[in-house]
Amino acid sequence: MQILHTISYRNGIFYLTLIIYSGLLSTKTFAQTGLDKKVAISPSPRTVKNILVQIEEQTGLSFVYSSSQVSVKAKITLKNPSAAVSEILEQIETLTALNFIPNGNQVVVKQLGYGTVTGRLMDQEREPVEYATLSFTTGQGAITDSRGNFTIKKVPEGNRVLLIRMVGYKNTQKQIMVKANETTTVPDIILEESINKLETVVVNASEKTNKFAQKETGYVARMPLDNLENPQVYSIVPKELMQEQVITDIDDALRNSPGTIPVVYVSGGFGTTFRGFDAGINARNGMETAAFRSSSDIANVERIEILKGPSGTLFGSNVSSFGGVINLVTKRPFEDNKTEISYTTGSYDLHRITTDINAPLNKEKTALFRLNTALNREKSFLNYGFNNTLLIAPSLLYKVSDRLTFMVDFEVFNANSTRNRFSRYDANSGITSPEDIKLDYRKVLYHEDADAKSSSTKMFTQATYRISKNWTSTTLFSFVGEDVDRSYQYYPTWLSPTTASRGIGNWGPIYNNFTNIQQNINGELTTGSIKHKILIGANFRYHKARSEAGTARAIDTVDVTTDFDVLRKDELDAHIVSRHWAGWHSADDQTLSAYVTDVVQFTDRLSTMLSLRIDHFNRGRSGTVEGYHQTALAPKLGLVYQVIQDQISVFGNYMSGFQNQAPTTQPDGSLRILDPIYAVQSEGGIKIEAFDKKLSTTISYYNITIDNAIRRDPDGFVIQDGKQVSKGFDIEVITNPVEGLNLIAGYAYNDNRMIKASDESIEGNKATGSPENVVNFWASYVFHNKLKGLGIGFGGNYVSDNFQFSDNVFTIPAYTILNTSVFYNQPKWRIGLKVNNITDQKYWSITGVPQAPTNFMANLTLRF
Repeated sequence: MQILHTISYRNGIFYLTLIIYSGLLSTKTFAQTGLDKKVAISPSPRTVKNILVQIEEQTGLSFVYSSSQVSVKAKITLKNPSAAVSEILEQIETLTALNFIPNGNQVVVKQLGYGTVTGRLMDQEREPVEYATLSFTTGQGAITDSRGNFTIKKVPEGNRVLLIRMVGYKNTQKQIMVKANETTTVPDIILEESINKLETVVVNASEKTNKFAQKETGYVARMPLDNLENPQVYSIVPKELMQEQVITDIDDALRNSPGTIPVVYVSGGFGTTFRGFDAGINARNGMETAAFRSSSDIANVERIEILKGPSGTLFGSNVSSFGGVINLVTKRPFEDNKTEISYTTGSYDLHRITTDINAPLNKEKTALFRLNTALNREKSFLNYGFNNTLLIAPSLLYKVSDRLTFMVDFEVFNANSTRNRFSRYDANSGITSPEDIKLDYRKVLYHEDADAKSSSTKMFTQATYRISKNWTSTTLFSFVGEDVDRSYQYYPTWLSPTTASRGIGNWGPIYNNFTNIQQNINGELTTGSIKHKILIGANFRYHKARSEAGTARAIDTVDVTTDFDVLRKDELDAHIVSRHWAGWHSADDQTLSAYVTDVVQFTDRLSTMLSLRIDHFNRGRSGTVEGYHQTALAPKLGLVYQVIQDQISVFGNYMSGFQNQAPTTQPDGSLRILDPIYAVQSEGGIKIEAFDKKLSTTISYYNITIDNAIRRDPDGFVIQDGKQVSKGFDIEVITNPVEGLNLIAGYAYNDNRMIKASDESIEGNKATGSPENVVNFWASYVFHNKLKGLGIGFGGNYVSDNFQFSDNVFTIPAYTILNTSVFYNQPKWRIGLKVNNITDQKYWSITGVPQAPTNFMANLTLRF
């Protein structure tokens, strides 16, 4: 080997002459210059220099290069180490930035220049493909952003092969001619979906980088906006995490979001508390839904999005609370035939069967159908109680053309179950905590024949039309109907730790109908060097509700330390006094809204969000209570600066909004009509997505100030006379520090206090249901090599103590629950085992309802 280190420095003219002369000969192929002799190179990874030495030793050829200008230190693995010299050199050229020029028995080694390659990945619907992995055979690579864009720098010049990989899509190769010192922009690359699209997984999803850090969403800002570009804080619970934790209901899933505390209302519906405020499951694919009385099933849920802070500007006052929004994103049809059947069994006679069937309806795959179902049968850990539900959720996607797509989905959910009790406490009871009550932890006061039966029907349609390359129209219609046949709700009043006066209420028949029509226009434009992302939208909402109900406040008094009898349905019915209200819950009301957002991108790093919503709310008369109408403005401002582009951003936001309040039923059965609540939030923080997205972190501080706040007195009556300030900070860390290990951790601190109230004795007190400290944690490890697919998980939640009433006397104790799981995932099947509350902790919800002790679940999933 002739190394021209000295010559190239002392006599550059000689070296340049040699290269030019060799270039004249480069039109000859390796074979024509005698380089067709076969050699055998050691198969293990070798430096280029070592490979060239082996070739010289076996052939007598000589490689000529300047060690100061040509890098031969890179380690490579040859795909075919036993081949002709010409093939070996071609392999090296494919894997490095080197070029070989034959000249008789000498081969000149030339260092190539470098260029930059940019482009965009799209799916077959011309939607951006986010977080796809791209790499050249020479080692350079990138990951697409939320808009499908990628930039790969320092790519060796020449005709290069770009490899594209993304779970749910076929692996793709693209030939690209790279020019030195130039940027090559390739036309949009269209990816084709693969058969692994169901659950976007099988085994691959469990192996992808930081699989729980899925921040991509088009719902949070109602436009494609990267997490680092969004001035709002949000968390996402993906299906991979729900599957790993063997989750069968929404409340356990939401415990994975920082500061989020689930609660099941006495009415049977489901909600949460975070940032000090209640938030129901009020959004489904960005549109209004309802679960106040009918709850929901998780079988049709792709992921859960938790938006932090008042989000009325984009979602409206009927969807957002001042804590934020919970948005369920449902499963959508795709182009392949795929079926998944799952069976879960466990403690308390749990038996649950779910199916997920997907199929194209025509050869062109323009009509796609998907059906999700769930049948759930389960007893309570209490001596009486059960939860039986049925979900049927078909969906249809129809691609009319490259521009127009229709999406229609239905959901029917039937539930027959028992309700949680809501305890009241006499002022002289001496009870200051649910721990004081002497009723056995596993016993109830009412028989399960006093149950509840409800159903919900949901229909959503969406028409998406691509107006042009940068502008899209989306038209949406939704109908949500909640119907309650009966709902026996238990209201004991505790006279002492051992004595309870049993009361009851039966709500039904009830119906709540919600109809929404929404139109959104999304687009991008530029004004000079400034880029704009635009959203213009309008929404019409109509709500109709009617109800019948009856109550009995004091039926009897029972000593719970004795062998007492539970009250049965026939006994309760004999005491219930019916009440008929023409417009219970809310009189018929309509809301007409318009909103606009402009995300102004001044530079690649600096952007601001300017949003404004106008709502005109009109509510009719409710019984003897006059209706009202009101017009309100809800602005939202945000500022983002990326300290390190695509890795670290600092942000701030200012959001104001109002919340229309539906009437509420007081403990004595009377109806309380509430006025809208007004709030202002200011927030600032930092977001991090670093180390090739192996670390995703959000840290923020917020302050929410509310006028005419809602509070409850010790008797459980709702009063609206307060001013309230909720402030604190949230921390979320999602990381994949080493291959196979995934961690989620969250901490939320909240100080939520009544600042002004008509009752001066409660001023300065904590708001109800607002724990100061909430922690969530989950760690899982998936083995590779021989144990590939086997995984273990461990985690838990901590919730500090909090007050159930505004006098801050009755305290819900703090608790820590720990859970663990073991799972084995294979392409055609999966098995999972889960143990919840492994320390058998006794704990109560924020409404004082006892929660399940140690329990287990086992799941088997088959894929076809």
